[in-house]
Amino acid sequence: QVQLVESGGGLVQAGGSLRLSCAASGRTFSSYAMVWFRQAPGKEREFVAAIAWSTGSTYYGDSVKGRFTISRANAKNTVYLQMNSLNAEDTAVYYCAAGAGGSYPPNLSWYDYWGQGTQVTVSS
Repeated sequence: QVQLVESGGGLVQAGGSLRLSCAASGRTFSSYAMVWFRQAPGKEREFVAAIAWSTGSTYYGDSVKGRFTISRANAKNTVYLQMNSLNAEDTAVYYCAAGAGGSYPPNLSWYDYWGQGTQVTVSS
């Protein structure tokens, strides 16, 4: 059974940092792209960052460039999202997703697997 399990969310003050984790299990993800999305109340799910598991290539949404860093730990089958300089607009449920192949389009239907999400709340 394939599972993506997010953790690390919580409440943080503006300007603070959090690190999210996405633990993947149930299959080999070496040919997959791993992506973080987020969804704020009343808004559509938004692309945040992506990493190609095999090459480590990364890509970021404009709203998080320079503040967030995506990485992976092969031995732990885990993807991380380091979030710095958080602000109230970063408040959302953050989801981890996996899609086959080396691309990471913003359309949600591309992705084969999703986690249950972890809440991030930034207080101003």
